[in-house]
Amino acid sequence: MWILYAFLAAFTAALVAIFAKLGLQNVDPTLATTLRAVIMAVFLMIVSVLLGKFNGFEFSTSLSPREWLLLSMAGIAGALSWLFYFYALKDGPAVMVVAIDRLSLVFVIVLAAIFLQETLTWRTLTGVLLMVAGALFISLKDKEFSIISSYLLRLFK
Repeated sequence: MWILYAFLAAFTAALVAIFAKLGLQNVDPTLATTLRAVIMAVFLMIVSVLLGKFNGFEFSTSLSPREWLLLSMAGIAGALSWLFYFYALKDGPAVMVVAIDRLSLVFVIVLAAIFLQETLTWRTLTGVLLMVAGALFISLKDKEFSIISSYLLRLFK
């Protein structure tokens, strides 16, 4: 089931890029990010209540201090990510912004290896290189791409 959820997450993330790019035309990115967060919070509260996720939940005892800290840090990192994403979308082409934003997977792989002791395999590292190459192919202009590719060719000679 997680694979279905992952594909749904990818598709809805694509919708975020399109809707946000269209919605940011005359709106400050900080305000837009704040409004998005409020709308998400209200929507998720309604969903959680309807699914009974708060049944038996007590703010003071249901989560440990460590869990509160980690969830708070995740919330702050998510807010910063959205803020930077919206600023990038405001001024940049959606496809290029999203290509670079999705490099977050590369950072997750590295950080997961360091902090979660997840294994790095040759397949994973090959995938990382392909993702970075793909992001460069998509996001760099012809002149920038030529400069980087010639530098890399010289580097590997």
